[in-house]
Amino acid sequence: MPSRTHSCGQLRIDHIDQEVTLAGWVNNYRDHGGLIFIDLRDRDGVTQLKFDPDIAPDAHAAADKLRHEDVVSVTGKVVSRGENEKGESLANPKLATGAVEIEATAVAVLNKSETPPFNPIEAGMVNEEKRLKYRYIDLRSERLQNTLRIRHKVAKIIRDYYDEEGFLEIETPFLCRSTPEGARDFLVPSRVNAGNFYALPQSPQLYKQVLMASGFDKYIQIVRCFRDEDPRADRVAEFTQIDLEMSFAEVDDVIRVSEGMVRRIWKEILDVDVPPIQRMSYTEAMSRFGSDRPDLRFGLELVDISDIVADSDFKVFSGALAEGGCVKCIRVPGGASLTRKQTDGYAEWVKQFGAGGLPVTKLDNGAFATGVAKFVEPFRAALQERTGAVDGDLLAFGVSAKKSVVDRVLGELRLKVAADMDMIPQGQWKWVWIVDFPLVEYNDEQKRWDSLHHPFTAPTDTDIDKLDPSSGGDPGAVMSKAYDLVLNGSELGGGSIRIHRPQTQQLVFNLLGIDEEEARAKFGFLLDALKFGCPPHGGLAFGFDRIIMHLVGTDNIRDVIAFPKTQIGADLMVDAPSPVDEAQLAELNLRVQTHHQPDKAV
Repeated sequence: MPSRTHSCGQLRIDHIDQEVTLAGWVNNYRDHGGLIFIDLRDRDGVTQLKFDPDIAPDAHAAADKLRHEDVVSVTGKVVSRGENEKGESLANPKLATGAVEIEATAVAVLNKSETPPFNPIEAGMVNEEKRLKYRYIDLRSERLQNTLRIRHKVAKIIRDYYDEEGFLEIETPFLCRSTPEGARDFLVPSRVNAGNFYALPQSPQLYKQVLMASGFDKYIQIVRCFRDEDPRADRVAEFTQIDLEMSFAEVDDVIRVSEGMVRRIWKEILDVDVPPIQRMSYTEAMSRFGSDRPDLRFGLELVDISDIVADSDFKVFSGALAEGGCVKCIRVPGGASLTRKQTDGYAEWVKQFGAGGLPVTKLDNGAFATGVAKFVEPFRAALQERTGAVDGDLLAFGVSAKKSVVDRVLGELRLKVAADMDMIPQGQWKWVWIVDFPLVEYNDEQKRWDSLHHPFTAPTDTDIDKLDPSSGGDPGAVMSKAYDLVLNGSELGGGSIRIHRPQTQQLVFNLLGIDEEEARAKFGFLLDALKFGCPPHGGLAFGFDRIIMHLVGTDNIRDVIAFPKTQIGADLMVDAPSPVDEAQLAELNLRVQTHHQPDKAV
């Protein structure tokens, strides 16, 4: 095989009359009654090959037998595509190489392909299960080739940027200790320590804090992380994150360096200038948008109307308010066009978020009509003033004895209505930092306090005295030094300033129900690192895959990962997970127990 001289995306008019050798896959085949044209593809692009029986009969005969996905090497002369008999250019403006073609003189078949399960050109029309099973075919598509090229470029931008900022990339272990606090760990049995297990890291959180205690000052890593949880459209069990940590840092320091990173990525990849990013408190985000990752590209904001309808005869409203709850609504511009069937559908849909239903009404000819009109008509003037409702709008009400339920119901509803009614403008980038999170929230079901982020998040300095409820403290009022970066309703990353004093860390552990003995067993190494001169520090982790999703414009995380798992965690290409043989299990002192339903008594 002659050595390849150029890629299939390189040749231009400057190369005319040069003899070149290309190698790649047959992308397309066309027989024009004597002349044969083949589009040859590699990762860099496509070049048209022309086989003329009068110039190279052997090459022409070989080309006549080529079909989709055959791997070939072709030698020939670069020529202009020229013009047709009408004087019209035959150049293809859709290809970077479209002004030229190769007049082939020799062809070598490097690997004859069987008929592939699908053509890479048509991969977008193939169901995902088949594409994942034959991922090596899917990865030949222009879409995935471009996506993985962007992924590579973004990783390089990140490494270059943080290097300029004085960060060191340091690898942390994949085999670590199980400390299940959030999602389930993936466990790895130890052969040499029978009965014991490693865990794959959900995050390098503890290791990077130890690195700060070790004096490395600024750490960065593009790292694989693992969570044994059910996948969804923007989340998979095995993912990549951009992990960073800084010593002697406060909130503004971490936000500054993180903003700089996304600003550089969006500029270099999309030529988009990211402006200074606004900040919004967690309380405001929940109150206005019902979510701590608000999509700011459209309105439909939540409006509290509890005071307006306090005297309503509608028992749903009055009953919730009597129990200390609230009533909010969203105004849907043009929502009066929704049918009864559609609004009933929304009423049923919101029940999954804790709502009992969805009261609605429409404004028509200066008065409320349909739905709960008779109960809210007495308050129409005040409702119109507060919500801005006009004729043709719909008001949808969220009501519950728990404010958190109202916020979630209407927060989810605004997203669905906006999508259903095509209210979300495309091509916009709406960034926001969510800050001033509560440190903990109370879990009514388990009667305990839970971290909003993780147990190592630092409380604000003025709230440390509130951590201990036994001393009259109010944990629910403790604010944290946490921050999340949200883009178009998607959380790109989150972080916090960490606890760097062991006494404070134990106070937080106590609040979360982790006593000193358990804390020592699970986190003893961290507590020791804190007490031996650990500096103040903080950091953040970005979802690398989610960043790529935004850059390429997909809402499916599997579209940006070379070898993703399915929604049930399966790798269809290699057929994983799979059983292992008894000898392997015996080495690990393990036995597989198959669960089955016991026979019913007769």
